[in-house]
Amino acid sequence: MPTSDSYQDYLIEALKDKMHAAAYLTAHLEDEEPEPGLLELVLSNVFEALGEPNMSAEDAKLHLEKLDVLLSQNGSATIYALANWLKALGLKLTVAVDEGEKGEDEGSVGGAELAEVGNV
Repeated sequence: MPTSDSYQDYLIEALKDKMHAAAYLTAHLEDEEPEPGLLELVLSNVFEALGEPNMSAEDAKLHLEKLDVLLSQNGSATIYALANWLKALGLKLTVAVDEGEKGEDEGSVGGAELAEVGNV
């Protein structure tokens, strides 16, 4: 009888594609009713796929420790720390226009769809 791969194995393999990883993060960040602790799990999954294979064991451990620290922080520095954490995985934090919003003002900026954070 053939054995099936676990969902976790499938997920990590799929997240090795940076486009898939970005979509996975975006979906969780846009969740209207986020579950406590889920963001840490999502970021850990992305790290397992993109960071762990490309880092030494010591660097991987330090990177995960940084995640614990940044998720426990309060204030605006947290967003920049998250942007830098993602940058080490080859991802960047972006802000996009919510296309679901209706009735945009005439004087609003319609051409600016994307702003990047932490892209130095």
